[in-house]
Amino acid sequence: MLKIRFKNKKYSAVWLVEPSIGVGRARTNELVVSAPNVAEKHFVIEVNHEQLELVNLVPAAAPSVNGQEVVERCALNARDVISLAGIELEIIDPKDDSVKPEPAKAKQNTSPRNPATTGWALKANHTALGNRVYPLKLENIVGRASECDVSLAAAHLSRRHARLDVKDGVLYVQDLGSANGTYLNGKPVTEARVKRGDELRFDTLSFGVIGPADDMAKTTVRSADKPRAARSAAARPAGKASPVSSEVPKNTQGEASDKQQSHTRPRYATAGMGVLVVLTVVVVAALFLTRG
Repeated sequence: MLKIRFKNKKYSAVWLVEPSIGVGRARTNELVVSAPNVAEKHFVIEVNHEQLELVNLVPAAAPSVNGQEVVERCALNARDVISLAGIELEIIDPKDDSVKPEPAKAKQNTSPRNPATTGWALKANHTALGNRVYPLKLENIVGRASECDVSLAAAHLSRRHARLDVKDGVLYVQDLGSANGTYLNGKPVTEARVKRGDELRFDTLSFGVIGPADDMAKTTVRSADKPRAARSAAARPAGKASPVSSEVPKNTQGEASDKQQSHTRPRYATAGMGVLVVLTVVVVAALFLTRG
């Protein structure tokens, strides 16, 4: 797929897509040439696959191709130069190694006005875009106009086609009333949240979404709670044993005293009975001797 652009590279190139593109002073044209002697729509370039043909609409002010005036029609090829009212346009092939990157875009990447990227980006799925990656800022306008943050010179895109905003790390897309629509994973959307791995399509131009991982998709592993006794043992300093109380409960002391008394009482009772028996024997013996 070929492109047409100003030879001085003042503006972005425009894709030559089927069925045709218009060139003239009116802003409705795919390629706008602002010059006094240029008609509202001066000529069109008909596209049939890789075959191009210039059709002049103003015979009185015919453009020229490689120095040859074109009154009606003329076939076009890569590297052809079209002259219109002193302005030169050229047909380029993006795959041609001899075509250098546009200086304006190179400066844009190093411009201090561009803030740091957000971690979000669009990766082109279309071979014509060479799988290019477009880093996204906090606010981005996608469209055909050269002043867009993501400028895609395709005739079927609106000048301001869609808007991409990053809010709190989340990416959102909003269609800006485009003629051919904005699609998320194949479905037309007006406004929607975009996730990593989604497919965004602006009419026929498809992009893969590159971005940070979704925190909600992560599973956090929580360590199992330890038993209370185990936690207490773990919290206790090593080498220190639990203090053992030397106090004896009051009930235990009372029971020990009662047991001691119960063991002491029978001993004293037995001795008393022995003395009583001896005294009784002595008294009986004395009475017996006295009577005799």
